[in-house]
Amino acid sequence: MRRKHFQTEEDSSFDMTPMLDIVFIMLIFFIVTTSFSKESGIDVNRPSASTAERKVQGNILIAITENNEVWIDKRNIDIRAVRANVERLHAENPQGAVIIQADKDSRNGILVQVIDQTRLAGIANVSIAATPEE
Repeated sequence: MRRKHFQTEEDSSFDMTPMLDIVFIMLIFFIVTTSFSKESGIDVNRPSASTAERKVQGNILIAITENNEVWIDKRNIDIRAVRANVERLHAENPQGAVIIQADKDSRNGILVQVIDQTRLAGIANVSIAATPEE
């Protein structure tokens, strides 16, 4: 007597559900633990200062270039639009402070106008970025 052994389709497949569960859990873990940093949209040559300190919380970044251009959220904006942009960003992140990254060759008048527009937007916590001295 000969036995015939037929393989059915059920025997040749395996359950992928546990592997997919692990992949989704790892994906959620990496999304939750990733920290995102906002950029002002342009590189600025900041002046150095011996009292400079690092701020780690999410902040609203404003950059002033050496050509006296104002950048927020990777966009070049007019000085008159600073207040509206800061109000919008502050509504998204109420705990964040405003950090102004002014190039060391930019005009002080533009910096004062940006600080003034920021304070008119209702934010008193305004800092000026500097590179720590070594």
